[in-house]
Amino acid sequence: MNILVTLDENYMKPLRIMLWSLFFNNPGESFCVYLLHSSISAEKISQLEAFISKSGQELRVIPVPEDWFTEAPLVKYYSREMYYRLLAYQVLPPEVERILYLDPDILVINPVEELYNTELSGFIYAASYHDMLSSNRFNKLRLKAYDLEEYFNSGVLMMNLPLLRQKDNEKEIFEFIAKYKSKMLLPDQDILNTLYSKEIKKLSEIKYNYDVRHYQYYRLLSEGDMDLDYIMRNTSILHFCGKKKPWHKKYGGVFGSLYKHYEVLAERDG
Repeated sequence: MNILVTLDENYMKPLRIMLWSLFFNNPGESFCVYLLHSSISAEKISQLEAFISKSGQELRVIPVPEDWFTEAPLVKYYSREMYYRLLAYQVLPPEVERILYLDPDILVINPVEELYNTELSGFIYAASYHDMLSSNRFNKLRLKAYDLEEYFNSGVLMMNLPLLRQKDNEKEIFEFIAKYKSKMLLPDQDILNTLYSKEIKKLSEIKYNYDVRHYQYYRLLSEGDMDLDYIMRNTSILHFCGKKKPWHKKYGGVFGSLYKHYEVLAERDG
């Protein structure tokens, strides 16, 4: 399986934990991890390569062009690297036809083979949207110039690289940034949704992009069925969305202990 990550040095430790959880919960699978970056030191790259190699997997590092997204807005705690997934098709090897992008603030707790083999004919991406009424309504109003049915999360993306290369939407992306940069709140997601929402295949958010902030909401909506036992058995990807992260000392989310457990295991094996 091909895995794509794009980040700066601030997320190197969470990346190791995410990758360890991916390797551990997909025994027997072979992974090639493609890292797109513009600022990570050679020392950090070497450490990551040793960590991935120790798990029997492969790392391929691709420095991005220096002029990529230099004029794109950076808001809140987001870095320039968040945009790189949008043009990854330009720098990934031509023989790579599909790749799974994963944010570093993720835990993989069950196999992802079914996700990776999702049928993508006619779609450039497959992704989940978080079915929160208030959030979807807000984003539709904020981006009202565009016909949005859902607002997809960009933290888990299956990419159809041949179709992306065929379309080559670089000009469209940079024109959107130039026009709307002052209004972008979730920059890469705003681009993804306003330009491509009709070309994204819908994935189950519960199974493939579970927003851990909303555990009680999901449980209430399912009349109690989606409890911890259900999630641990049926969800493949937990996503620690938002600015409160499980590696912060004061994190108090439902899945904080689980994340700490994986953190200890990754440190032990790293």
